[in-house]
Amino acid sequence: MSRRILFISDLHLEQGRADITEALLAFLDRNESACDALYILGDLFEVWIGDDDSNELSAKVAKALNSFHAAGAGIFILHGNRDFLLGADYAASCGATIIPDSITITTPIGPAIVLHGDDLCSDDVQYMQFRTMVRQASWQQDFLSKTLSERRAFAEQARQLSQQATSIKENAIMDVNPAAVEQRLREHGQTLMIHGHTHRPAIHELVLEAAIDSRNQARRVVLGDWDRHGWYAAIDADGLVLEKFPL
Repeated sequence: MSRRILFISDLHLEQGRADITEALLAFLDRNESACDALYILGDLFEVWIGDDDSNELSAKVAKALNSFHAAGAGIFILHGNRDFLLGADYAASCGATIIPDSITITTPIGPAIVLHGDDLCSDDVQYMQFRTMVRQASWQQDFLSKTLSERRAFAEQARQLSQQATSIKENAIMDVNPAAVEQRLREHGQTLMIHGHTHRPAIHELVLEAAIDSRNQARRVVLGDWDRHGWYAAIDADGLVLEKFPL
């Protein structure tokens, strides 16, 4: 088997969207033994309040991912803005490894930076302040010490406030900042970036303000969210593709 890597993000799995869960299970079934790595770049779940909040959905997803891993694929999970509390215990039940945001990985077409993408939306000052708060270890420890009912209430309130804020924000504010993108590429010395979060699937060909190791062009691949369609990117020796399929 030639080396093949798959990337997905922003499935936002939840009890009320059984169609997305079934689409994920079908996607895993189609690609079982047909790739050697799967990267989940954040927001696998719509909400995650701790690994101790076990339920039928999380168990079903863990079982399917673990089977996919057992068939020969490495699984790597990156935190999103919805599931940043997903921990090592749940990842282990999936046969997966949690990886840090903005990590450089090796692919058949060269190195790539993978990230969720929310921290590139630097124009959204309100969100960036919230992100800084909830990513602090002290905040997370305090939150996880609360009862499940308290955590659910907080998560529901945060979700409602997020929806309200999103409805009145300018569209451009919720997209990535081009300067932040180029800065991240420069920090890692790479010219290929793959992320999710914005729900604006596309392959962007970039002309850099300043060359990176004599290269003045880069690519930014944005994965789509799973709603009416599922989205994935695939890399093999023949190149990179971004594909969608109906749910």
